[in-house]
Amino acid sequence: MFRRSLIVVAILAIAAVNGVAQRHGGGGGHGGGGGGGGGGTSTALTTFTTADFTGSGNCAFCHSGRVDSTGQDVSMDRQWRSSMMANAAQDPLWQAKISSEVVRNPALRAIIEDKCSRCHTPMARVQAIQQGNPVVVLDNGFLSTAHPLHAAAMDGVSCSLCHQISATGLGTPDSFTGNYVIDTTTTSPYRWIYGSFAQPVQNPMQMHVGYTPVHRTHVNSSAYCGSCHTLYTPIVDAQGQVLGEFPEQTPYLEWEHSDFSAGDTVHCQDCHMPEGPGAVALANRPNRLSPRSAVGQHTLVGGNRFLLGILKAHAAELGVTADAAHLDTTADLTAGQLTQQTAELSIVSQSVENNVLATALRVSNLAGHKFPTGVPVRRAWLHVRVTDSQNRVIFESGAPWSDGRIVGNDADNDAMQFEPHYDVITAADQVQIYEAIMRDSADQVTYTFLSARDYVKDNRLLPEGFDKLTADADIAVYGAASTDANFTGGQDTVTYRIDLSQAQRPVQFTARLLYQAVGRRFMEDLRRDATAQVERFANYYDNADKAPTEIKAITVSY
Repeated sequence: MFRRSLIVVAILAIAAVNGVAQRHGGGGGHGGGGGGGGGGTSTALTTFTTADFTGSGNCAFCHSGRVDSTGQDVSMDRQWRSSMMANAAQDPLWQAKISSEVVRNPALRAIIEDKCSRCHTPMARVQAIQQGNPVVVLDNGFLSTAHPLHAAAMDGVSCSLCHQISATGLGTPDSFTGNYVIDTTTTSPYRWIYGSFAQPVQNPMQMHVGYTPVHRTHVNSSAYCGSCHTLYTPIVDAQGQVLGEFPEQTPYLEWEHSDFSAGDTVHCQDCHMPEGPGAVALANRPNRLSPRSAVGQHTLVGGNRFLLGILKAHAAELGVTADAAHLDTTADLTAGQLTQQTAELSIVSQSVENNVLATALRVSNLAGHKFPTGVPVRRAWLHVRVTDSQNRVIFESGAPWSDGRIVGNDADNDAMQFEPHYDVITAADQVQIYEAIMRDSADQVTYTFLSARDYVKDNRLLPEGFDKLTADADIAVYGAASTDANFTGGQDTVTYRIDLSQAQRPVQFTARLLYQAVGRRFMEDLRRDATAQVERFANYYDNADKAPTEIKAITVSY
């Protein structure tokens, strides 16, 4: 994690001779198409250095090759490099969306690029400000290979960024929207770098990379993550006037209002950086380091399996420094988290009376925040299908289309509509979709973040202990779910009433909870802006497998 060393100086000198200093591997590094040369993919981590940061490749020099006492490879660089945090700048959807927002609000370009760079190209932004230079992402900005901070930008949310965030203001509004504090006043080797273990050996890191490791507990807190995972964006009306701020994503505040925050016992890291199974020495030098137990793994797994697939399919063009095996591992871990740690389905009650099948289906949220959470482009929904003994479909609600649409979803047919929340479903064109739908200052549905004033619908599944009656407006439930007595902290119960008069008994009731990281209507709205980044992502999206992830499924017969 950390700064220039005598060893790294030698590495950089050799790299400079070969024309690759300050890049990610050979052939042009990140951004507009480099990364591997000759169409291949370079997986060399960057070895850039600036006054305050150093590339992940310099950190990996000492923190790779970590095998724990169970024989598992827990190397930080191997686990991190294929995460969405490592690829925060390469993320083609983010690049497309920031370009779209700038097109729709050109007068606010500087604000947009500054906010977005705080958590997607954070080292470049901090360094640019420290140097007295403007923060620019698009065109000739950080994403350009010609920009002097390009390598720092494309290293994403990297080692020397996270581990330099101090405890100052964490967990308070002052730290939200990427307003973390990094001390840029100190110099090598006396800059502090924060870790979770007491009594770190300091001299090797001071000598090799110019940082002094110190123990601080804030790196294990949810507030540490909350600085980027609580994001407010300007509310802009049709005349371009800024009316206030909109809570674009609030996972930290959702966690804070749940039982998961009680007693300070369950934090973001417990799910997203789970402890490894065995003890391990944290670095490969010096060889006298004692193994540490309860080491948080740097997998940083979330729910974005779809984007991981796009990163894998277009790794060379995007400059991804993870190979196919790394990305497959992270995709598998993501699938495991989605299917095993996210939600459950159960049947609360079932009956048939007067040829009407009544099934109360419960969805339970296992996560410590809303599901789905984060940026409001994600959705989960219930696909329910009833067949009779002749294998005829008697009823079906929420079937997924191969192009990403949902059968019966009003939003997929009309950009100004959305599917309401249901307590009881009686018709095939009624679909229970758990999602956040934004509304602008003219009370119209919008998919432009800077146009959003509030949510006209937010029935995303609540975490356990979340009281919707006392929730602040920024994390409240909106729409019909706000008055649904069966939609509570930790669960939602939906009753399906299905006419069986034409069915041959017995019938089979199958329910699936499905999840989509990029909703189809959001994608269609994005296409309105013909920027190079939007057109590139639209091509990726069109050629990607858009089948939703099945979170859970349950089948019963009557």
